Amino acid sequence: MDAAHLDILIGGTLGIVAILAGIAGRRFGTPLLLVFLVLGMLAGEDGPGGIRFSDFQLTYLLGSIALVVILFEGGQKTSFAMVREAGWPALLLATLGVVLTAGIVASVIVAVSDVDWIAALLLGSLVAPTDAAAVAAVLRTSGVVLPHRVLAILELESGLNDPMSVFLTVLLTHERLHVALAQPAYEVIELLREMGGGAIAGVLAGAAMIFVVRRLRLDHGLRSVLLLAMAAAVFGGAQLRHVSGFLAVYVAAVLVGNRGGETTVEAGSIFGGFAWVCQIGLFLMLGLLVTPHDTLPWVPAAVFTACVLIFVARPVATVLCLVWFGVPWREMAFIAWVGLRGAVPIYLAVIPVLAGTPRGELAFVLAFVIVIVSLVVQGWTVGPVARLLRFSVARVQPAIPVN
Repeated sequence: MDAAHLDILIGGTLGIVAILAGIAGRRFGTPLLLVFLVLGMLAGEDGPGGIRFSDFQLTYLLGSIALVVILFEGGQKTSFAMVREAGWPALLLATLGVVLTAGIVASVIVAVSDVDWIAALLLGSLVAPTDAAAVAAVLRTSGVVLPHRVLAILELESGLNDPMSVFLTVLLTHERLHVALAQPAYEVIELLREMGGGAIAGVLAGAAMIFVVRRLRLDHGLRSVLLLAMAAAVFGGAQLRHVSGFLAVYVAAVLVGNRGGETTVEAGSIFGGFAWVCQIGLFLMLGLLVTPHDTLPWVPAAVFTACVLIFVARPVATVLCLVWFGVPWREMAFIAWVGLRGAVPIYLAVIPVLAGTPRGELAFVLAFVIVIVSLVVQGWTVGPVARLLRFSVARVQPAIPVN
């Protein structure tokens, strides 16, 4: 009993410290999610906290739940107007853009090292997706005033690119384990099946959620819990059917946010609190999972890969995907720069570890460092880059924003 009470005390204390540290860090323009990640490392076995944590299975379970909540909360704020205005460019960036980014990163790694193509592509696929929580948090706290289409592309892309990254990660993890792969045409069909199945599951789930919450008389808190439970069930059911659970949750959330009426709007405001709890808890847990003394030898390689990702792969992929839609160059430049990495690459890097792939934990370490570099380099410079590209930047208060 005392051990359980101690765990509760430690968890609560970490949450309090994380929020206070986020408030303090915001005064210096520090990305909030970077604060949470670093605090988790300090609480870990190499830091003053000394907490030993290495449970990848639990990390995958809790990480999946946290991402479901974060995606569902973000999807509820995505309007149909945003989808109509930026749906196609965002979708291309979330699919082809992920493939291009992974391919460019892998090409450079293979060219400058003795890493084989499969390992390089796996790492590229892990770090290719932008993170919805990281992008939303940085945009909310930076004070940048963006054209509506730019904001829509960034938000939609970060909400839609997880399925492609998951597909590539699982495919390449199987290849690393020397499992025989089907023909490329079959893999394309599988990708379309996963995407299409996830979208259909999301539409059906969204309609069911709207039907239920409109007909049950529940207070706001219980209604929020019901939506949370339904979102988790949608994700789990879709994954068991081998279609994209992340896409299903996001599509369902968009429908609920636009067609759910006043009842779901009220529940959505409470859901913002759930999302913040999940973001803080997820980043603290991922920070705890990393052992800095094992990470240090690989920092130069990770920093180099992060530079390739930030300064080459992401900009090239962004231009190749958006130039067809008449997006101005300065808007494309900003979209490329704000493609932050966050919890998703680290979460995806757990998959090769759980599968037992060769040097799977090294991929996890590299992904972790790349995320930190992305949050530091890109997250800390959103305001200056926006001014350089002639976007206006409003003065913001040094406090953690509310949804």
